[in-house]
Amino acid sequence: MNSLVPVFTLKLKHKIHPRMVTVGKYDGIHPCLTCGTTASKVFVHNPYSKPTTGGRVVVQDSDISLLTMNQSVSALCAGKLDPSHNRDILCIGTQTNLLAYDVHNNTDLFYKEVLDGVNCLEIGRVKDIESPLVIAGGNCTLQGFDATGYDKFWTVTGDVVSSLAMTDFTRDGQKELIVGSEDYDIRIFSGDAITTEINETEAVTHLCNINGPRFGYGLANGTIGVYEGSSRMWRIKSKQQVMSIYSYDIDGDGVDELITGWSNGKIDARSTETGDVIFKDTMSSAIAGLVDADYRLDGSNQLIACSVDGEVRGYQNSKHRSAVCAPPHTAVDTNELKELSLMKQNLLLELENYEREIEALHSNQKFSISERIENAIIPANTAVSAKLHISPDANQRPHIQLVVYTNNDTIIRMVVLFAEGLFDGESHVVHPLGSSVTNQISIGLYPNKDVEVDLHIQAFIGLPGGKNFHVFELTKKLPSFSSYLYVKSLSDELPDSYVTFPLNERIQRVALWISDQFLLPHQVEYTDNQLKVQFIAIRGGILSIEMNEKGQMKISTEDIEVAGSIIQSLASALSIHDLQVQAHFPTYIDKISETMSFIENLQSVTKKMAAEMYDHSNMIKGLIVRTEDSRILEDMVGMRKGYIELQEMNRNLVSAYKMRSSNHQELVKSLKLVNQVIQKAAQLRVGKYKTLLVSQCREAIKNNQVPTLCKIIQAGTS
Repeated sequence: MNSLVPVFTLKLKHKIHPRMVTVGKYDGIHPCLTCGTTASKVFVHNPYSKPTTGGRVVVQDSDISLLTMNQSVSALCAGKLDPSHNRDILCIGTQTNLLAYDVHNNTDLFYKEVLDGVNCLEIGRVKDIESPLVIAGGNCTLQGFDATGYDKFWTVTGDVVSSLAMTDFTRDGQKELIVGSEDYDIRIFSGDAITTEINETEAVTHLCNINGPRFGYGLANGTIGVYEGSSRMWRIKSKQQVMSIYSYDIDGDGVDELITGWSNGKIDARSTETGDVIFKDTMSSAIAGLVDADYRLDGSNQLIACSVDGEVRGYQNSKHRSAVCAPPHTAVDTNELKELSLMKQNLLLELENYEREIEALHSNQKFSISERIENAIIPANTAVSAKLHISPDANQRPHIQLVVYTNNDTIIRMVVLFAEGLFDGESHVVHPLGSSVTNQISIGLYPNKDVEVDLHIQAFIGLPGGKNFHVFELTKKLPSFSSYLYVKSLSDELPDSYVTFPLNERIQRVALWISDQFLLPHQVEYTDNQLKVQFIAIRGGILSIEMNEKGQMKISTEDIEVAGSIIQSLASALSIHDLQVQAHFPTYIDKISETMSFIENLQSVTKKMAAEMYDHSNMIKGLIVRTEDSRILEDMVGMRKGYIELQEMNRNLVSAYKMRSSNHQELVKSLKLVNQVIQKAAQLRVGKYKTLLVSQCREAIKNNQVPTLCKIIQAGTS
């Protein structure tokens, strides 16, 4: 099988910022490596032709051109943005602006202000929009611009966008937008509508397209993996930080492998089917980025790895894998042999215990109590079970209690739990003291989100006083809304906030959904013309769900996010494709009204401060000229006076800049809050009504129509 061998190495004189590596054919023919530097500049490596000078470009040497941005660069991307030309456009994002730059002609296509900032960039086509867009992921928003800089696409997400990719998620021949965010979610967008949400265990920092509906992902905790559609194929977790992921066919079989660059300088290639390591190499410092291009112009693309120290290494398929990679694989084989040898010893010991038990059964031999304890001979009918309930104990913090127990006098010495997103490190071990060991263990669970979780349980079962144990494995489903305690006696004091909507379904089906998604002591009680249940959330608050004989539903809760989660779960269970609701959340309406007023004041102050800084800059230019004239005329008194004034004005400028920076941070926080409220309001709707709400909220914000915005959030339309 073919693998990778290094075919070229470059030593560049610039430190490369992680995640800011791309490659583009800016003349339509020759690929040029482009990277963001730690000095807030962007360099273009072009070994094929002499670079142009002037404008933003400063030529450092024969093949490196530096682009000056005067701002800290936060994202880079290159691709075919202008459909009228067959060449790539370089897009550069900062925390306040987006630049589309034509490298070949040394001109700006556009330079736009992006108030929500630019954390990541992707160039591609969005459903129902013909022209390619550069999509900027920012502060809870996605914004798409065409080649003219026109804003053609805008929508909201649940949190700060941390990664973007495009893949054919639905296998319809058209790519969907995949968005990773800091709230641990991967969202799939078809146009501006969310079609699928996948919950992960940490912030989603990296995404990459592989083949068809298959895509790779990387998390902030060192986890990487592959999804095919919404089904995870595999994942692994490392102690190192993921710096970059990329897809590249290293063995020429037509299926891309997942290439990962790590913070310790390691590069590995894994099968997208199984996650098995196919190739390994190491660079001298952390990996900054991975791309592929025909950099040698020999007709085949090379995988190009860049380190943060400026080392660039190109890899290509080769049949001479064993000759090149023998040393690292020898070490790997040795480690594997050690692991296999240890596994063999453990299995032989386990087999010996089983053979001894079987031999005793066949010979009708009776063991003494001490022999049973020593050999961990437990009754043949021993079974382990688990149950869930919410602890009502007022002396403890409210929590879900998992009880693991056996059906006889055996003891549970230890329980190991594995669950995504429920524990730090995704696992939890309970090992009671020897004096308190019984046939039952209770474990407190504290979910932070309303999502369904599979609890994988390993229970170590033995006899009192024994040192050998049998491991029983079982799985228990933790329902999505398990953090809500069912209340038998209904209260008349309901939350002031609620949503209402008509539902063309039988009460019985809604009752079945409640029984499946909540932890209940018994089946939901209802009549033919009414359903009413109440819960107390262990995280605080009251939840009420009502339905009458006309199909009118009412969900009462102070938390708009909880209401959205319930509606989305109900719509999924009952196959509801479009749903409009009436929402009444006065707290959120008051908050968004205050925030919009605050944003308006901040923008007014920002404009005033910008004008003042512009005036000060012009005054400084004139003062510098006068001071230099005094120096040339040897007017020392005038020169000294000029420099004192310059120092004072510079001090004022620095102070004004700090105020402007603080003002901008407040503006970003306020915009994030508004975007999150819009996203939560959209979650109250399903299908076309969700898309309609987002687009109308966008128009209301553009036109600064606060009353209209509040009406849209409540009624779903203007």
